[in-house]
Formats: sequence, C-alpha cells, structure tokens
Amino acid sequence: MEWAHDASYFFGAVFLTNAIPHFVSGVMGRPFQSPFAKPPGEGLSSSIVNVVWGFLNLIIGYFLIWRVGDFDVRSTQHAIALGLGIFLMALIHARLFGRLHGGNAPGEL
Repeated sequence: MEWAHDASYFFGAVFLTNAIPHFVSGVMGRPFQSPFAKPPGEGLSSSIVNVVWGFLNLIIGYFLIWRVGDFDVRSTQHAIALGLGIFLMALIHARLFGRLHGGNAPGEL
C-alpha cells in the first residue's frame, strides 16, 4: 500500500504549501483570498479567517504526512512525493495569486 502513503505525502505537502500564504498574510494582519470570500478564491477574507484557514491546512498537512504510514525524509520516494506536492501547489499559487496581484507578466507562463 506504498502508493497510498505516497499520495498522502503528496497531498500533505499540498496542504502545508497552501497554509503558507494564508497563515502569513493573516499574521501580518492583511486580508487575503480564501475559499470563504465572495467570490470564493478571489475576494478577500479577513486576517483572522486566513490565520484559521492556514492553521487548519497545517493540521491536515501534519496528519497526512506524519500520521499516515512511516514518512522518512531520507527515503527518495517519500521526498519526491513531498517535493512534487510542494512544487505543484507553489506553481498553482503563483499563477492564481499572480493573476490577482499583478505577479504574472504578459507572455510568461
């Protein structure tokens, strides 16, 4: 059932990566996009909502990585699953939030 553990590590990394912009924006006292805003994912939510949402993502990521299977950071297979989740979610964030905050230059990916 190793593939299920790798999938769990991948999605745990997705949740941990998603926690970063929400939690950091909330701690800085800045409103930021969240699924609870209107329209969802584009409107701004309060800093409190973002701290809570970011912290919930941290908890989910923790459980998916460190409570499922036996995650070993020295295992290449585990590290690839984790790294791929981080990388892909970071690209999604760069694309989505770049569009909303002017971070994507015309003609760029």
